[in-house]
Amino acid sequence: MNNISYIQNCYGCGVCVIACVKKIIDLRLNNDGFYEPYIQEIDKCTNCGQCVAVCSYIDDEPAIEPQKVISYATWSENQSVRKESSSGGLGYEIGRFLLSKGYQVCGVKYNTKLNRAEHFMTTELEDWKWSQGSKYIKSYTLEGFKYITRKGKFFVTGTPCQIDSLRRYIKKNKIEDNFILLDFFCHGVPSFLLWDKYVQDNREKVGAISHAGWRNKKIGWHNSYMISLIGDKSTHESLFTNGDIFYRFFLGNYCLNKPCYQKCKFKYLSSSADLRIGDMWGKKYANNDDGVTSLIAFTNKGCSILEEIDGCHLQKESVKDSTEGQYKKPLKEPFIRKMVINALKGTKPLQLIHSFYCKPYMLLMIPKRVLKKITKR
Repeated sequence: MNNISYIQNCYGCGVCVIACVKKIIDLRLNNDGFYEPYIQEIDKCTNCGQCVAVCSYIDDEPAIEPQKVISYATWSENQSVRKESSSGGLGYEIGRFLLSKGYQVCGVKYNTKLNRAEHFMTTELEDWKWSQGSKYIKSYTLEGFKYITRKGKFFVTGTPCQIDSLRRYIKKNKIEDNFILLDFFCHGVPSFLLWDKYVQDNREKVGAISHAGWRNKKIGWHNSYMISLIGDKSTHESLFTNGDIFYRFFLGNYCLNKPCYQKCKFKYLSSSADLRIGDMWGKKYANNDDGVTSLIAFTNKGCSILEEIDGCHLQKESVKDSTEGQYKKPLKEPFIRKMVINALKGTKPLQLIHSFYCKPYMLLMIPKRVLKKITKR
């Protein structure tokens, strides 16, 4: 069958939805809390193959080979932009620059009413501010991708797998010249069940949420992994370094999407984007607490943007320095993953689930030589 009906546990990028000429594919959360496409009216499918032709998940290789690899340390020269951004603010600045060149820009915002991250399309700089800051949950792409057409110019940001499928779509339709694509160094995406439970665990105290944020540099860039929930009752702020429970699950890799483990083909310098951004972790900027973006150009088009852009500091750096602290290989799936996801479907709070499953797992993963030293104390 030449359609996506047989695909399960995919990246959930949603590009097959916009590729379907019959408009019979939709995107929904599966039982494990990850977006997955499904065909609503299978009898109307003509097996044209458009949906599988743009599917990154079913291909073992990225959609394109990089034309070059040029790396930079970068940041916005606008201090307010830099302060509000997760690292140096280059994602925002590239969008701002391309808006001035007539592009429509597509980024991710948090929808407080639906409690989800979602892509959006805009031509207004004021709206583009919604894209600032990291969102460590998978985005619902269709709210933005549905405005992509074969005419006009578009700047689209997203996870590497979302961007890879989109690259396949624009290549197939011969409209690559109209697009500039940006992805980022991606850790992986957790089950929506994790975020939903995190919000539930804090809702009684916080109330109706009007803002959610995953990074905050008010005490410095190097300690910016902070969940912020602003509600009509109170504000919840919780740092990873103080044991925030969402980050314990996320950075512990306990409930990521299955392809985020061995199926991910986008670590390190593997990308189908024109540009890739991330935090410039590592020794070179260890004393900088304002935020520095690692920026890598993979295509001639990406390089040309960097030659023209204004309002940014760009310093060429070695690939080694630009990728220090980033994953070079796919993650390993913990054997407790399925147990954790099943537990997230229940009523137990996150702290209890972590104590029951994750803490024993962490103990089992301690090397025997280290465990002997601990038990001797």
